[in-house]
Amino acid sequence: MLQPIEATALASSKRIRHGFFTRPGGVSEGLYAGLNCGPGSSDVPANVGENRARVSRHLGGSNSDVATLYQIHSGIAVAIDAPFAPDQRPKADGIVTRTPGLVIGVLTADCAPVLFADPEAGVVGAAHAGWRGAVGGVLEATIAEMENLGARRNCIITAIGPAINQVSYEVGPDFEAALLESCADNKIFLSRKSPNGKAHFDLPGYVETRLRKSGVAEVERQSPCTYLNESMFFSFRRSQHRSEPDYGRQISAIVVA
Repeated sequence: MLQPIEATALASSKRIRHGFFTRPGGVSEGLYAGLNCGPGSSDVPANVGENRARVSRHLGGSNSDVATLYQIHSGIAVAIDAPFAPDQRPKADGIVTRTPGLVIGVLTADCAPVLFADPEAGVVGAAHAGWRGAVGGVLEATIAEMENLGARRNCIITAIGPAINQVSYEVGPDFEAALLESCADNKIFLSRKSPNGKAHFDLPGYVETRLRKSGVAEVERQSPCTYLNESMFFSFRRSQHRSEPDYGRQISAIVVA
């Protein structure tokens, strides 16, 4: 049985269906056990397809897949009005639509997924916000694309889903330099409380701050740590620390009913 996490603000609208989907309820096995929805993984393609179909059915989608992107850690967002073939996935990290029944989503395995909705206008969006994409403006680009489809910024509800939390996100000097070069004030998102004195980055906190500064109506945080909760979430960093050959991806999806 699928066990998505829902944001209260989004769930309150009868016009919007959404979920930050977790590992339970899928057919994948081994390293990918559960609801692996990443076509870029080396999982059995039929299993990935079935997992994605289950997500679409759960949300009442009009087709058997979720429209996701070829994610490139960018500040690029696109608007779509119809499904596309897997080999036609746009290279971007934000996706929006106003087409009823068209389920859209993003894939993550530590990065922060963000779901957006203007229920009154019937416009929804999803963004894959790794630190590079967030610094590069993917959140603001997604909002702008929603506005192009008729959404109003002060009516947009946003929710941040499961992501790696600061306690697990140790970063090196190159990361720190790049983050502070983009804005010196970003130092408030770095902590040196770990015993080794290395910096840890607060990705969900950074994303939340960018969203609040954007002027949206509401920001809700549903961000348990993907690294620490193995039974519920896939984690790229956890797989790297274990020298595993690959990792699964969870999906966060939304649709206009």
